[in-house]
Amino acid sequence: MISASHNPYQDNGIKLFGPDGYKLSDEIEAQIEDMVDKDIAAQLAASEGIGRAKRIDGVHDRYIEFAKRTLPRDVTLNGLRVAIDCANGAAYKVAPAVLWELGAEVVAIGTEPNGTNINLNCGSMHPEALVAKVHEVRADIGIALDGDADRVIIVDEKGKIVDGDQLMALIGETWANDGLLRGQGIVATIMSNLGLERFMADRGMTLARTSVGDRYVVEHMRKNDFNVGGEQSGHIVLSDFGTTGDGLVAALQVLAAVKRLGKPVSEVCHRFEPVPQLLKNVRFSGGKPLEDKHVKSAIADAQSQLSDKGRLVIRPSGTEPLIRVMAEGDDPGQLEKIVDGLIDLIGKVRAAA
Repeated sequence: MISASHNPYQDNGIKLFGPDGYKLSDEIEAQIEDMVDKDIAAQLAASEGIGRAKRIDGVHDRYIEFAKRTLPRDVTLNGLRVAIDCANGAAYKVAPAVLWELGAEVVAIGTEPNGTNINLNCGSMHPEALVAKVHEVRADIGIALDGDADRVIIVDEKGKIVDGDQLMALIGETWANDGLLRGQGIVATIMSNLGLERFMADRGMTLARTSVGDRYVVEHMRKNDFNVGGEQSGHIVLSDFGTTGDGLVAALQVLAAVKRLGKPVSEVCHRFEPVPQLLKNVRFSGGKPLEDKHVKSAIADAQSQLSDKGRLVIRPSGTEPLIRVMAEGDDPGQLEKIVDGLIDLIGKVRAAA
C-alpha cells in the first residue's frame, strides 16, 4: 500500500502486509530493511518471473457494500445530517457514498485530492475545518478520517472533538450489551486515558494495555481473542470486520448507537470523564538517560506519589530522538510538578552525558 497515512504527502511511503491481510511483524520488517540496505540485485526475480499488475473494476462499489453490511439491516441513517472530512485521501469517494446510501444527509469536505494536499489542514489530524463545518451546516455529527482512512475522530453537534478513547468506550459498551464483545473488554495502548480504564472496570470489563501502535494492539487482540481495540488517536480495530483499522466502519458503529439511543452525539459519545493527562517531550542526542540511577530513583518516587490515583508512562519515541513523559491523575498541579521535574532531570543527565 502506498500511503501518507496521517502525515503530509512528503511522507508518502510503502506499507507491506502479509498474505493474511495483517501487518508484518517486527522481525520480518527488520529482515526486509536489511535486504533493502544491501545489494539485492541477485535476489530479484528474473524478467520472465515478474508478476502482472491489473486494475480491478468495481472496487468502490464492493467496499461500499462491505461497509454498509457491517450494520444490521434495520439500521438506517435517515434524519441525520452528517458532515465528513475525508482528508483528501483514500476515502474521498467511498465514505460520503456509504453515508448517503444509508440515508444520511451528507456534507463532505476534504474530497479534492491533488497529490499534495492529503492531510493538509484537514482530516483527523486537523479537525478544525470539520468543527467549523459542523457549526456552519448545523450537522448532527462530524466525522474526520485521515489520509488512509484508518483513523476516525468525531465532532459532536456542539463542535466538541471526541477522541478514540471515548469511541472505544462506546463501541465496547454497546457490543457488550448486545453480547458481541469478546475478550471481556477492549485492547488499548499504554497512552489511553485512565478514565477509559476506570469506565471499563466499573462495568465489569477489562482494559488490556499494550505498546503504542496499532500493530501491537492487533497482535494482542489476535493472541487473546479480543474483537475491539485501538488508540486514543482514533485508530480503532474491529476484528469482526477487518484485519486493521477502518475509520468509516468504526464511525458507522457510532452512528448506529446514536440512532438506537435517539440522543444527541454529545451525550452518546461522552462515556466517561477523562482523567487530566499531561504529556511533554525532552530531546536527547545519545546515551540512555532512562538508565541513569538518579532518573530511575525520581521515576520511582513519582510513581509512589501518584500511587493508585494516577499513572506515569515514560518511553522513548519510536521515530524521533525524544523521551516522552506522560502523567495522569486527578490533581493537575501535581502532574505539572512531576512531569516538569522529570523533564528537567532527564535534560540534565542528557547534557552531562
